[in-house]
Amino acid sequence: MEEAGAPTSKKGAKKAEAKAKKEAMKAARAAELAAAAALAKMSVKDDPAKDNYGRATSPTFSANAVEVELRSLDESYEGKTVAIRAWLQNSRIQSAKMGFVELRKGGNWAIQGVVMATIGGTPAEPQMPAEGTPLISRDMVKWITAINPESYVGVEATVKRPLEPVKSCRISTLELHITKCYVIAPAPAVLGMTMAASSQPIVNFSDETPKAADAEAEKDTKEAETAAPSASMLTHLDNISMHKRAPVQQAIADIRIEVKKLFRTYLEARRFKEFEPPCLIGAASEGGANVFRLPYFGQEAFLAQSPQFYKQFEIAGGRERVFSIGPVFRAENSNTPRHMTEFTGLDLEMEITHSYTEVLSTLEGVLLHIFHQLQERCKDEIEIVRSVYPSEPFLFPEPGKEIRLTFAEAQQLLREEGPEEFRNVRDDEDMSTPQEKALGAVVRAKYNTDFYLIDKFPETARPFYAKLDDSGKTVGPDNVRVTNAFDFFLRGQEILSGGQRINDPDELETRIRAKGVDPESAGIKEYLTTFRQVGVPPHGGGGIGLDRVVAWFLALPSVHLAASYPRTPKRLLP
Repeated sequence: MEEAGAPTSKKGAKKAEAKAKKEAMKAARAAELAAAAALAKMSVKDDPAKDNYGRATSPTFSANAVEVELRSLDESYEGKTVAIRAWLQNSRIQSAKMGFVELRKGGNWAIQGVVMATIGGTPAEPQMPAEGTPLISRDMVKWITAINPESYVGVEATVKRPLEPVKSCRISTLELHITKCYVIAPAPAVLGMTMAASSQPIVNFSDETPKAADAEAEKDTKEAETAAPSASMLTHLDNISMHKRAPVQQAIADIRIEVKKLFRTYLEARRFKEFEPPCLIGAASEGGANVFRLPYFGQEAFLAQSPQFYKQFEIAGGRERVFSIGPVFRAENSNTPRHMTEFTGLDLEMEITHSYTEVLSTLEGVLLHIFHQLQERCKDEIEIVRSVYPSEPFLFPEPGKEIRLTFAEAQQLLREEGPEEFRNVRDDEDMSTPQEKALGAVVRAKYNTDFYLIDKFPETARPFYAKLDDSGKTVGPDNVRVTNAFDFFLRGQEILSGGQRINDPDELETRIRAKGVDPESAGIKEYLTTFRQVGVPPHGGGGIGLDRVVAWFLALPSVHLAASYPRTPKRLLP
């Protein structure tokens, strides 16, 4: 038995702290529910201002009120009456006659609202304001400041300048003097996750649910997390609406959209044509084992691991230059910050005139175009993300001095200038994730860039359709042939794999057999037959992971943050 005054164990202190926070939360919630119940019972039938507030699914505003979006408010609206629909972010009552609210819409566009009573006297003997002055009662002030956070409201207000800028709001030099306020869609009294929590950085990306033995401790921890503005990815996904309302998530989503748009417009300007590869296929893509299987009208179907074969079918069909944007599925039980079972692929394939470096240069060009344009078009969004997930500015290579290393050169650089643990990396074995990250740090320090590529991968690290280097160059003690294949890296992490494909059917069949794949197997047979049906020109391409591009460009801690609805081995909802 511990003596009185003896130091409490860390575990005991943590449990006591969690218990105290839990009790405090219970008390706060009880008070909040009581206030909500009192508000619900409040009668407004005798309130002279009763028509200017309340519940209304389709509120009616004054004829002179200009409907406007928050993001459009500027000094030109000063003195005007406006009607705005937004989420009530928070509120506080200053006195019986005055209260403040914050309204938010479209990411982090927020403005302060002020509501001041104009009706004096008592409820029994009210003193009306001068004619033409909006009717605002004390009950109206009380009602507005008691609206549950994250309720969707419609307000009518006069735009004015505050006495001093409102630092907590993006629209800081204007404020709304509210004359009408209606709750269009109320939020519950207690949110599963608050805006404060959803706007904080996520550090726990585990999909694990608590074990039964730890259920009570997890419950205490969850209460503590709710009290403190922080939450796990699991909590975010269980409260998907609040997760998506967070300005940081809206900024990430907007950047993601911009990446797709830039990819498409850049390629279309260079005669690339978009096509839609199927997701449901009759055989495992590329003969791989990590594939999702499903019943299909008495047959077995698969979810496509890659649009690779279909890009090449397009080239064989004379489309010359093609690209696609769509879902890709990988049945890999990888629970890491860089893997998902479903992600969005940005793929392209093109004919080669002289050298596979034409493909390399096109991919390099589209990615550099995307990164430069993001810096210009998404300055505000990038700033929002960095306010939550701080990162060093993205370093671009100097124009005309892009970093292109061969695989052997990259490994040599790692051996000579990387951490001690990588002193013996081989030129004929693929890179591990720790190697890639270590090399990224070396390249950043040596070449002052976060974007580079590695070319001439050994054939042991590439699929059967990768074209071998015609020079016959080999690496390693086993004289492994190198390929015309490459990877692109962003902040030390891979975002693209590509290269020249084999277009000669006999050479392709030889490589298929060399990789231990049966050329007569389902899917492979049809793929190989395509190259025997017609003459297929030399070609190459690459596949870019959209989620990784967004995540690593922004230096996010996990690729899951860049996905709209991340899919992992343990997560299929929402």
